[in-house]
Amino acid sequence: MALNSQYDAIGKGFVQQYYTLFDDPAQRPNLANMYNVETSFMTFEGVQLQGAVKIMEKLNALTFQKIGRLITSVDSQPMFDGGVLINVLGRLQCDDDPPHPYIQTFVLKPLGDSFFVQHDIFRLGIHDVA
Repeated sequence: MALNSQYDAIGKGFVQQYYTLFDDPAQRPNLANMYNVETSFMTFEGVQLQGAVKIMEKLNALTFQKIGRLITSVDSQPMFDGGVLINVLGRLQCDDDPPHPYIQTFVLKPLGDSFFVQHDIFRLGIHDVA
């Protein structure tokens, strides 16, 4: 499979769609459609999960109701299998907590004429050093 020349538009469009669903607690369950039942992986703050069911259990267990998000950059690269690697840098504020920087990385894999999230890594930019 060849490199996807639309990788930048795909990355930016995906990020907009993903966070629109994620940031609305009523819409968050619809993210299940973006993950594969068996072959999707997520690492959320160091906890690794596999499969759409486990990923959605984690996302649905998040208790915050209000999200303020500022996306600083979306960097995408094409992959040789037609997929897209996406790196998001931004700032996140949940409910009344102070804002924190975050980074989230996605690997989109082709599936027919669409994509699914094969890998998703999320980490807040909090540097707790003892």
